[in-house]
Amino acid sequence: MRRILLAGIALCVAAPALAATLSSPAAEQKAFQTYFFNKFPTVAHDDFVNGPYALDAGMRAQWKDILQFPPYQFSIDNGKALFSAAFPNGHGYGDCFANKGIGITQNYPMFDAKSGKVMTLELAINKCRTENGLKPLDMSAGDMADIEAYMASTSDGKAFAVKIPNDPRALADYRAGEAYFYTRRGQLNFSCASCHVQGAGDHLRSDVLAPALGLTASFPLYRSAWGNTGTLTRRFMECNVQVRAVPAKPDSDTYANLAYFLAYMNNGLPVGGPGERP
Repeated sequence: MRRILLAGIALCVAAPALAATLSSPAAEQKAFQTYFFNKFPTVAHDDFVNGPYALDAGMRAQWKDILQFPPYQFSIDNGKALFSAAFPNGHGYGDCFANKGIGITQNYPMFDAKSGKVMTLELAINKCRTENGLKPLDMSAGDMADIEAYMASTSDGKAFAVKIPNDPRALADYRAGEAYFYTRRGQLNFSCASCHVQGAGDHLRSDVLAPALGLTASFPLYRSAWGNTGTLTRRFMECNVQVRAVPAKPDSDTYANLAYFLAYMNNGLPVGGPGERP
Protein backbone atom coordinates (compact mmCIF):
# COMPACT_ATOMS: atom_id res chain seq x y z
CA MET A 1 0.00 0.00 0.00
CA ARG A 2 2.81 2.41 0.89
CA ARG A 3 4.49 1.87 -2.50
CA ILE A 4 1.19 2.31 -4.33
CA LEU A 5 0.45 5.51 -2.42
CA LEU A 6 3.86 7.00 -3.10
CA ALA A 7 3.56 6.14 -6.77
CA GLY A 8 0.17 7.85 -6.84
CA ILE A 9 1.58 10.97 -5.24
CA ALA A 10 4.47 10.99 -7.70
CA LEU A 11 2.03 10.81 -10.60
CA CYS A 12 -0.05 13.60 -9.15
CA VAL A 13 2.95 15.88 -8.75
CA ALA A 14 4.13 14.99 -12.26
CA ALA A 15 7.60 14.01 -11.08
CA PRO A 16 8.16 10.22 -11.11
CA ALA A 17 11.69 10.54 -9.75
CA LEU A 18 10.25 12.18 -6.65
CA ALA A 19 8.75 8.95 -5.32
CA ALA A 20 12.02 7.84 -3.77
CA THR A 21 12.31 11.05 -1.76
CA LEU A 22 8.81 11.10 -0.30
CA SER A 23 9.82 9.41 2.92
CA SER A 24 8.33 11.92 5.36
CA PRO A 25 5.28 14.15 5.66
CA ALA A 26 7.56 17.19 5.40
CA ALA A 27 8.96 15.99 2.07
CA GLU A 28 5.47 15.24 0.80
CA GLN A 29 4.23 18.65 1.89
CA LYS A 30 7.04 20.38 0.01
CA ALA A 31 6.39 18.34 -3.15
CA PHE A 32 2.63 18.93 -2.88
CA GLN A 33 2.98 22.68 -2.54
CA THR A 34 5.67 22.91 -5.23
CA TYR A 35 3.41 21.09 -7.68
CA PHE A 36 0.67 23.69 -7.31
CA PHE A 37 3.05 26.65 -7.25
CA ASN A 38 4.47 25.40 -10.56
CA LYS A 39 1.09 24.55 -12.07
CA PHE A 40 -0.32 28.00 -11.28
CA PRO A 41 2.76 30.27 -11.37
CA THR A 42 0.75 33.51 -11.54
CA VAL A 43 -1.17 32.77 -8.33
CA ALA A 44 0.29 34.36 -5.21
CA HIS A 45 1.04 31.63 -2.69
CA ASP A 46 -1.33 32.98 -0.03
CA ASP A 47 -4.10 33.30 -2.62
CA PHE A 48 -4.51 29.53 -2.87
CA VAL A 49 -6.79 29.72 0.17
CA ASN A 50 -9.34 31.49 -2.07
CA GLY A 51 -9.80 28.45 -4.28
CA PRO A 52 -11.52 29.16 -7.61
CA TYR A 53 -11.34 32.92 -7.03
CA ALA A 54 -7.57 32.71 -7.34
CA LEU A 55 -7.89 31.18 -10.81
CA ASP A 56 -10.80 32.89 -12.58
CA ALA A 57 -10.86 36.68 -12.99
CA GLY A 58 -14.61 36.84 -13.60
CA MET A 59 -15.45 34.82 -10.51
CA ARG A 60 -12.98 36.88 -8.48
CA ALA A 61 -14.67 40.14 -9.48
CA GLN A 62 -18.08 38.80 -8.47
CA TRP A 63 -16.64 37.49 -5.20
CA LYS A 64 -15.20 40.90 -4.31
CA ASP A 65 -18.63 42.45 -4.86
CA ILE A 66 -20.20 39.81 -2.62
CA LEU A 67 -17.68 40.48 0.14
CA GLN A 68 -18.83 44.07 0.47
CA PHE A 69 -21.65 42.49 2.51
CA PRO A 70 -20.24 39.08 3.50
CA PRO A 71 -22.99 36.45 3.60
CA TYR A 72 -21.18 34.69 6.45
CA GLN A 73 -21.22 37.72 8.75
CA PHE A 74 -24.36 36.48 10.46
CA SER A 75 -22.54 33.24 11.25
CA ILE A 76 -19.64 35.13 12.81
CA ASP A 77 -21.99 37.25 14.92
CA ASN A 78 -24.11 34.31 16.04
CA GLY A 79 -21.01 32.19 16.63
CA LYS A 80 -19.50 34.88 18.86
CA ALA A 81 -22.67 35.02 20.94
CA LEU A 82 -22.78 31.23 21.27
CA PHE A 83 -19.07 31.00 22.06
CA SER A 84 -19.27 33.72 24.70
CA ALA A 85 -22.35 32.37 26.48
CA ALA A 86 -21.78 30.43 29.69
CA PHE A 87 -22.85 26.81 29.95
CA PRO A 88 -25.40 25.90 32.65
CA ASN A 89 -22.52 24.77 34.88
CA GLY A 90 -20.82 28.17 34.59
CA HIS A 91 -18.03 27.08 32.26
CA GLY A 92 -17.76 28.01 28.59
CA TYR A 93 -16.07 27.11 25.34
CA GLY A 94 -13.07 29.26 26.18
CA ASP A 95 -12.30 27.02 29.15
CA CYS A 96 -11.73 24.06 26.81
CA PHE A 97 -9.11 25.60 24.54
CA ALA A 98 -5.68 27.14 24.64
CA ASN A 99 -5.73 30.95 24.71
CA LYS A 100 -9.44 30.77 25.59
CA GLY A 101 -10.15 29.61 22.04
CA ILE A 102 -9.06 32.87 20.42
CA GLY A 103 -6.67 32.76 17.46
CA ILE A 104 -6.11 28.98 17.50
CA THR A 105 -7.84 27.71 14.34
CA GLN A 106 -4.51 27.49 12.49
CA ASN A 107 -3.42 24.70 14.85
CA TYR A 108 -6.28 22.34 13.95
CA PRO A 109 -6.67 19.47 13.35
CA MET A 110 -4.23 18.30 15.99
CA PHE A 111 -3.25 14.88 17.26
CA ASP A 112 -4.50 14.20 20.77
CA ALA A 113 -2.05 11.90 22.54
CA LYS A 114 -4.51 11.05 25.31
CA SER A 115 -7.18 9.64 23.00
CA GLY A 116 -4.69 8.55 20.36
CA LYS A 117 -6.77 10.21 17.65
CA VAL A 118 -6.89 13.31 15.48
CA MET A 119 -8.98 16.09 16.96
CA THR A 120 -10.57 18.45 14.46
CA LEU A 121 -11.96 21.74 15.71
CA GLU A 122 -15.47 20.38 15.23
CA LEU A 123 -14.67 17.32 17.34
CA ALA A 124 -13.01 19.52 19.96
CA ILE A 125 -16.09 21.74 20.18
CA ASN A 126 -18.33 18.73 20.73
CA LYS A 127 -15.88 17.23 23.23
CA CYS A 128 -16.06 20.50 25.15
CA ARG A 129 -19.84 20.30 25.17
CA THR A 130 -20.12 16.68 26.31
CA GLU A 131 -17.52 17.21 29.05
CA ASN A 132 -19.74 20.00 30.34
CA GLY A 133 -22.95 17.98 30.26
CA LEU A 134 -24.28 19.23 26.91
CA LYS A 135 -25.31 17.30 23.82
CA PRO A 136 -22.98 17.37 20.80
CA LEU A 137 -23.89 19.64 17.92
CA ASP A 138 -24.67 18.63 14.36
CA MET A 139 -21.26 18.65 12.70
CA SER A 140 -22.46 19.87 9.29
CA ALA A 141 -24.09 23.27 9.80
CA GLY A 142 -26.06 25.40 12.25
CA ASP A 143 -24.46 26.33 15.57
CA MET A 144 -21.35 24.26 14.87
CA ALA A 145 -20.61 26.14 11.65
CA ASP A 146 -21.30 29.47 13.35
CA ILE A 147 -19.00 28.78 16.30
CA GLU A 148 -16.29 27.67 13.89
CA ALA A 149 -16.86 30.79 11.77
CA TYR A 150 -16.28 33.03 14.79
CA MET A 151 -13.21 31.09 15.92
CA ALA A 152 -11.78 31.18 12.38
CA SER A 153 -12.35 34.93 12.21
CA THR A 154 -10.11 35.39 15.26
CA SER A 155 -7.31 33.58 13.39
CA ASP A 156 -7.70 35.54 10.17
CA GLY A 157 -4.36 35.72 8.37
CA LYS A 158 -2.48 33.47 10.80
CA ALA A 159 -0.43 30.79 9.07
CA PHE A 160 -1.47 27.16 9.38
CA ALA A 161 0.90 25.33 11.71
CA VAL A 162 -0.48 21.80 11.96
CA LYS A 163 1.95 19.38 13.59
CA ILE A 164 2.56 15.67 13.28
CA PRO A 165 4.21 14.77 16.57
CA ASN A 166 6.80 12.05 16.98
CA ASP A 167 4.16 9.44 17.70
CA PRO A 168 3.54 6.44 15.41
CA ARG A 169 -0.20 6.81 15.94
CA ALA A 170 -0.13 10.38 14.61
CA LEU A 171 1.84 9.34 11.54
CA ALA A 172 -0.59 6.45 10.97
CA ASP A 173 -3.52 8.87 11.04
CA TYR A 174 -1.77 11.21 8.62
CA ARG A 175 -1.09 8.25 6.30
CA ALA A 176 -4.73 7.16 6.53
CA GLY A 177 -5.89 10.63 5.51
CA GLU A 178 -3.37 10.70 2.68
CA ALA A 179 -4.50 7.29 1.43
CA TYR A 180 -8.15 8.35 1.49
CA PHE A 181 -7.34 11.48 -0.51
CA TYR A 182 -5.71 9.48 -3.33
CA THR A 183 -8.04 6.43 -3.31
CA ARG A 184 -10.82 6.19 -5.89
CA ARG A 185 -14.31 5.32 -4.66
CA GLY A 186 -17.96 5.34 -5.56
CA GLN A 187 -19.74 4.46 -8.79
CA LEU A 188 -17.93 7.30 -10.57
CA ASN A 189 -14.55 5.93 -9.41
CA PHE A 190 -13.21 9.34 -8.38
CA SER A 191 -10.74 10.22 -5.66
CA CYS A 192 -10.40 13.62 -4.00
CA ALA A 193 -7.24 14.03 -6.09
CA SER A 194 -9.12 13.36 -9.34
CA CYS A 195 -10.78 16.77 -9.08
CA HIS A 196 -8.41 18.75 -6.89
CA VAL A 197 -4.99 17.63 -8.16
CA GLN A 198 -5.30 16.31 -11.71
CA GLY A 199 -8.40 18.41 -12.46
CA ALA A 200 -7.44 21.52 -10.50
CA GLY A 201 -8.28 24.64 -12.48
CA ASP A 202 -10.54 22.84 -14.94
CA HIS A 203 -14.05 24.14 -15.57
CA LEU A 204 -17.03 21.99 -14.63
CA ARG A 205 -19.96 23.81 -16.20
CA SER A 206 -19.79 27.25 -14.56
CA ASP A 207 -17.61 26.08 -11.68
CA VAL A 208 -13.81 25.95 -11.42
CA LEU A 209 -12.26 22.98 -9.64
CA ALA A 210 -10.23 24.37 -6.75
CA PRO A 211 -6.65 23.20 -6.16
CA ALA A 212 -6.11 20.83 -3.24
CA LEU A 213 -3.59 23.31 -1.84
CA GLY A 214 -5.60 25.66 0.36
CA LEU A 215 -8.74 23.60 -0.21
CA THR A 216 -9.69 23.42 3.46
CA ALA A 217 -8.24 26.77 4.56
CA SER A 218 -11.42 28.84 4.19
CA PHE A 219 -13.83 26.62 6.09
CA PRO A 220 -16.41 26.97 7.33
CA LEU A 221 -17.95 28.27 4.12
CA TYR A 222 -21.10 30.09 3.17
CA ARG A 223 -22.13 28.44 -0.09
CA SER A 224 -24.85 29.83 -2.33
CA ALA A 225 -25.77 26.23 -3.18
CA TRP A 226 -26.42 25.60 0.52
CA GLY A 227 -27.97 28.92 1.39
CA ASN A 228 -26.11 28.91 4.69
CA THR A 229 -22.74 28.29 6.31
CA GLY A 230 -21.45 24.74 6.43
CA THR A 231 -18.48 22.88 7.82
CA LEU A 232 -15.68 20.92 6.18
CA THR A 233 -17.36 17.72 7.33
CA ARG A 234 -20.46 18.72 5.39
CA ARG A 235 -18.39 19.21 2.25
CA PHE A 236 -16.62 15.87 2.67
CA MET A 237 -19.98 14.11 2.95
CA GLU A 238 -21.36 15.99 -0.03
CA CYS A 239 -18.36 15.04 -2.17
CA ASN A 240 -18.90 11.38 -1.32
CA VAL A 241 -22.51 11.65 -2.43
CA GLN A 242 -21.49 13.41 -5.66
CA VAL A 243 -19.21 10.52 -6.66
CA ARG A 244 -21.92 8.07 -5.55
CA ALA A 245 -20.00 6.71 -2.61
CA VAL A 246 -21.38 6.04 0.86
CA PRO A 247 -20.37 8.92 3.15
CA ALA A 248 -18.57 8.16 6.39
CA LYS A 249 -20.14 9.22 9.67
CA PRO A 250 -19.62 12.92 10.46
CA ASP A 251 -17.51 12.17 13.54
CA SER A 252 -15.54 9.38 11.87
CA ASP A 253 -11.79 8.91 12.02
CA THR A 254 -11.95 8.83 8.21
CA TYR A 255 -12.90 12.49 7.89
CA ALA A 256 -10.72 13.60 10.81
CA ASN A 257 -7.68 11.96 9.21
CA LEU A 258 -8.49 13.42 5.78
CA ALA A 259 -8.77 16.88 7.33
CA TYR A 260 -5.45 16.29 9.13
CA PHE A 261 -3.64 15.44 5.91
CA LEU A 262 -5.07 18.38 3.97
CA ALA A 263 -4.45 20.87 6.77
CA TYR A 264 -0.84 19.73 7.03
CA MET A 265 -0.48 20.33 3.30
CA ASN A 266 -1.76 23.88 3.94
CA ASN A 267 0.99 24.72 6.43
CA GLY A 268 2.37 28.19 5.82
CA LEU A 269 -0.80 29.43 4.12
CA PRO A 270 -3.05 31.85 6.00
CA VAL A 271 -6.37 30.99 7.58
CA GLY A 272 -8.99 32.21 5.12
CA GLY A 273 -12.17 31.29 6.96
CA PRO A 274 -14.93 31.82 7.13
CA GLY A 275 -15.18 31.88 3.37
CA GLU A 276 -17.71 32.10 0.57
CA ARG A 277 -18.21 29.90 -2.47
CA PRO A 278 -20.91 29.54 -5.16
